[in-house]
Amino acid sequence: MSDETIRVVLADDHPVYRDGLAVLLGSIPGIEVAGTAADGAEAVERAADLQPDVVVMDVRMPGLDGIEATRRIAADSPHIGVVVLTMSEEDATLFAAMRAGARGYLLKGAGQAEIVRAITAVAHGEAIFGPAVALRVAEFFQGAAVTEDPVFPQLTPREREILALVAAGRSNTQIASALFLSQKTVRNNVSNIFAKLHVADRAEAIVRARDAGLGRR
Repeated sequence: MSDETIRVVLADDHPVYRDGLAVLLGSIPGIEVAGTAADGAEAVERAADLQPDVVVMDVRMPGLDGIEATRRIAADSPHIGVVVLTMSEEDATLFAAMRAGARGYLLKGAGQAEIVRAITAVAHGEAIFGPAVALRVAEFFQGAAVTEDPVFPQLTPREREILALVAAGRSNTQIASALFLSQKTVRNNVSNIFAKLHVADRAEAIVRARDAGLGRR
């Protein structure tokens, strides 16, 4: 990275938002919009070709989504920082982005100063999250710290994650979308959960899960 200029690629499938953000960032001294992308596959290509310092990535895009695009960029070019900028406030999306290698996560309601601050921090190798997101991350890890043993230890972490969403009333389709899994993978995990918990159906699984504190917001 140049000491003077942070080169950025913007990936978002909404042209009005993408172009508006490009104009906004292009007016900031020290930031250069090196390119834009309309979907995840194009974001991966732009990152490989342009080697920017930061990719600002939407999550829900046609074809290759932003989570998988982030994972590929992090694997192919780990020096490129990814800042997720999305409408999604779901914990599952947040943690999927973190697992994929994103170093920043902001909601689209973030102001100009917050976006610029995140881009600058990530370009310098830091991790940064918006205030509301950071609070949720802290609460998640504080909750994990005080829990000596996970509920339903016979389940894998992924199965517990899916069970929590089942308990929250999500359908298999909604779970697949939230966790960026195929519906077949979700169905298989749900079947495994039923077998391991010795429950006959979804309703019984929900009761067991909620009694254990899962799925409550």
